Amino acid sequence: MKKEDLRIVFMGTPEFAVETLKALVENDYNVVAVVTQPDKPVGRHQNELQPSEVKKYALQHNLPVLQPEKMKDPAFVDALRSYQANLQVVVAFRMLPEVVWSMPKYGTFNVHAALLPQYRGAAPINWAVINGETQTGVTTFFLDHDIDTGRIIMQKTFDIPETVDVEYVYDGLMYLGADICLETLERIIAADGHPESIPQERLLTADQKLRPAPKIFKETCEINWQLSAKQIYDFIRGLSPYPGAWTTLVNPDGKETVLKIFKTSKTARPASQNPGTIVIDGKSLCIAAADELLQLEELQLAGKKRMMAKDFLNGNKKFDIYTIK
Repeated sequence: MKKEDLRIVFMGTPEFAVETLKALVENDYNVVAVVTQPDKPVGRHQNELQPSEVKKYALQHNLPVLQPEKMKDPAFVDALRSYQANLQVVVAFRMLPEVVWSMPKYGTFNVHAALLPQYRGAAPINWAVINGETQTGVTTFFLDHDIDTGRIIMQKTFDIPETVDVEYVYDGLMYLGADICLETLERIIAADGHPESIPQERLLTADQKLRPAPKIFKETCEINWQLSAKQIYDFIRGLSPYPGAWTTLVNPDGKETVLKIFKTSKTARPASQNPGTIVIDGKSLCIAAADELLQLEELQLAGKKRMMAKDFLNGNKKFDIYTIK
């Protein structure tokens, strides 16, 4: 098979997927169409429509764009079939029905931001950092009936330094994902459309526990101060800068305010206070975890701008009058 023989439909929505689409276009792959989410209403009155980052890139490069509300919609399925693609590439998109993923002659492969079978689900990058992993990576695999369970084609690893937040890992995997997509395509071409792939079960040991990566909601991001300082430290950096870990402050009158915390540092100072107790020590703002004090570095009160903790303390000298709910 030659490179020119591939007719590719690309499916993706966020910025993370754009880098892979860009790699396909710049390396002269024949992307015959792009599938992305419908435009989203934005603005105070929800009367403006915001296209996805993938759609913006596709239109800039004159690529046909399909935006189905429902993936099983017969009109969409017929439109997709009309492009006569023999391969589909998926990055950060939605779950596909069999009528879609089984359509191309050479199947559909996904670029997943984790080392499968670990971290199957919608938020693998966040959960890898939250769980204190020191390494993650990207995987290409063929789609099948169950989400993120198909046969693996390739994997590439990526180290997670203990001091970085999820944005660093996101950026690194975004570029690594583009690289592994190109290498996967080379394997597909070399194997006449049928590259070697292995079942995910082969990568599991008998005593290995799978860690899932479910979608993250607002309530997921609430900090549990009963955990250890290391666990909370990882939790906060795994949600920074977006969507942001948070806790609820209560003033002496009982009024509640949300405090987002974007960066902390470990103090190795034992906590003699109850978990969740605010401790001001000179210019340091700390909160007690189950075992140690955790120092706040960057934070944001509801309705205020994000700032360094030391600057926050300058304007809130009596911050320790607050308690944490």
